[in-house]
Amino acid sequence: MNFWTPDHLAAACNGAWLVPPHASTFSDLSTDTRHIRPGQIFLALRGENHDAHRFLAQAAAAGAAALVIDDEAAFRAATLPAHVGVLKVGDTGTSLLSLAAAYRATLSRTRVVAVCGSNGKTTTTRLIEQALRITLRGTASIKSFNNAVGVPLTILRARPDDDFLVCEVGTNAPGEIAQLAAVVRPDIAVITSIGREHLEGLHDLAGVAREESSVLRFLTHGGSAIITADSPELAEMLRSGDWPQRCPPAAITRFGIAPDADLRATDLRAIDDGGTVGIEFAINGGARVRLPLPGAHNACNALAAYAVARQFGIDEDRIIGALADAAGAEMRMQVVRVPIGRGEARILNDAYNANPESMAAALETLRTLSPDAGGRRVAVLADMFELGSASDDLHRAVVHHAAAERTGLDVLILLGQRMAAAANVLEHSAHPSGRVVAIGGSDDDACRAAAAHIRAGDLVLLKGSRRMRLERVLETLRGAPSSVAGAAG
Repeated sequence: MNFWTPDHLAAACNGAWLVPPHASTFSDLSTDTRHIRPGQIFLALRGENHDAHRFLAQAAAAGAAALVIDDEAAFRAATLPAHVGVLKVGDTGTSLLSLAAAYRATLSRTRVVAVCGSNGKTTTTRLIEQALRITLRGTASIKSFNNAVGVPLTILRARPDDDFLVCEVGTNAPGEIAQLAAVVRPDIAVITSIGREHLEGLHDLAGVAREESSVLRFLTHGGSAIITADSPELAEMLRSGDWPQRCPPAAITRFGIAPDADLRATDLRAIDDGGTVGIEFAINGGARVRLPLPGAHNACNALAAYAVARQFGIDEDRIIGALADAAGAEMRMQVVRVPIGRGEARILNDAYNANPESMAAALETLRTLSPDAGGRRVAVLADMFELGSASDDLHRAVVHHAAAERTGLDVLILLGQRMAAAANVLEHSAHPSGRVVAIGGSDDDACRAAAAHIRAGDLVLLKGSRRMRLERVLETLRGAPSSVAGAAG
């Protein structure tokens, strides 16, 4: 039975046809007029800075067979071909989730994986996909499609004959994981890590653990959980019984560095042979994994992917081979070489996002690697956001940790109002490790000022929250001022 019919669309979206479509079936759905194909449905979403109802005529001109709207006035004002159907719904965002939930119910032969956690979701999703594609066919989230738009679009991309579907599931506030998990209804739920994220709503690590673990309430019957063993907050929930009962203890696999982990990364060794930067480790002291992604945190992400692939019945040797060929996600510990003068600098571009735990993990990764001859270890750390009332204290803690001798830093560059203010903590530090540069701004000039301190031979970490757009430092080093200017738009 074809899912994409006018009757199914209206029922799933709880809508009514203002203009019945001429087409008896549709190919699928799009929310972007730039990529509309003939025969698709166009669903007009609203956001803080855009309203796709402005582009109804463009969608129809590009070949859309039907439009899903919640603004009837915009439809009446548009000039549309007579053959294009128009479905009126109460709210297009809600309808997108409802449509994805209905489509998920049709995926009877597809095992669905939800990937949650404070850090490492996108990388773990990529690693799971890499491991499963050895023998299976499936669909996975692209980029960081982990919100109320990205998750349903990922589900709607799945094919009825897929063996797997991997959905990255994120949160900004209490209840968002539950809202999305109710649509995903995973057979396997992964929780990569628990860190101090979105504290304005989640308050503390216990609140983060409650939010992330809410995915387990929506596991399908007989489903399983693969969760970090390195979170005391999750461990306490297990001990206290404050845990969603949908997933019995026997169905939980705990992974990580902790001694009591079911899957433990042991004998970790940094790989830095000039051509490859990564991490090598053993699984429970046995089989060795060589991962071309740096950092102990990526070893844990790889363990989560390994656990998922084993539940799909994939052979251990094949999984390890797939992980050895893994490619990291953009701006997640992405290693980039940039020419500077007669030499070059190596950049660890980890500028996609940041919280205190991911800052610490990135600094530890930097410590395990070596700059080129004559070069220095340099960390460019930018502001972290959504940390609530603890923000100032957490920024000071990160700066104090970064400046300690054990990190091995030669230069610490602090970018942004919060980081620059936190530099005051170093006045009372007995062991500042090298020169500290505080740059209070966060605009293009501030990024250029940070780049000016980097020289040939340096090994440089870029780490900050997404809003800081710290990749502009890299663009400056590459000599691409147009890219820097464009990033502000």
